[in-house]
Amino acid sequence: MLSVHIENIGDMAVVECEDRVVRSEAAFKLREAVTSQRDARIIVLDLSEVRAIESSGLGMLVFLQRWAYDHDIRLKLFNPTKSVQDRLESARAVPEFDIATLDEVMALLGRAHRRYALAA
Repeated sequence: MLSVHIENIGDMAVVECEDRVVRSEAAFKLREAVTSQRDARIIVLDLSEVRAIESSGLGMLVFLQRWAYDHDIRLKLFNPTKSVQDRLESARAVPEFDIATLDEVMALLGRAHRRYALAA
């Protein structure tokens, strides 16, 4: 079953996912985790521990991309595993998503941490 952990740093949320997104329940759990971050300006969806994703998960990622856009939130996918990357490519969905590099995520974390420290 999909496990989700959320870390909030300033206006950024990191949603860490672990296991598989192959059933509707997992896709809905992912939706709840991401859409609960309405105060974030950037959501990084860490897929480094997702072993598999199927059509319900891919559809949910497309939904979440649109939801984020509609709420003026930048959604970034981070470190998708080879199996997830392959599924995104086979579904021709890669161009639709902003897949962040490690350097980009580190820069975003640094910026969010500085903003958070200034606000405190």
